[in-house]
Amino acid sequence: MGINIPKLFLSIGLCLGAGTMGSFFTFSAIPEWYSTLNKPFFSPPNWIFGPVWTVLYVLMGISLYSVWLKRRIPTVFWVQLFLNAIWSIIFFGIKNPTLALVDVAALWIAIVFTTKAFYKINKLAGNLLIPYLLWVSFATVLNLSLVLLN
Repeated sequence: MGINIPKLFLSIGLCLGAGTMGSFFTFSAIPEWYSTLNKPFFSPPNWIFGPVWTVLYVLMGISLYSVWLKRRIPTVFWVQLFLNAIWSIIFFGIKNPTLALVDVAALWIAIVFTTKAFYKINKLAGNLLIPYLLWVSFATVLNLSLVLLN
């Protein structure tokens, strides 16, 4: 079976689109607000987030495509994508790290369920989500640290 290019591009585009939506709230808040927060010693430099998230969204899109070729997309995928997209709105848009922590914790749970569901359908699809799960694990600890330090 060949690659369905339109379906692949749509899959990646949907995931990148979720990230792009969140970035509209992020960029202006970094110099105005985020830079004023107390951060933990392990907080990465701001420039690293864009490249990391771009790679993760592309991997997520390829994973989505791999599952979409075989069956209907599990609802939990759409739940995690929504939770992912609104985190930036909550954290940077309304500047509420505590509510963002609740969101990212729910996101982490949704990613675990998505990874398991995708793995059952296509092992590669599930494995492609592992870096995303690891990064969101780190993001959850970072978010918690920001709540505690501020």
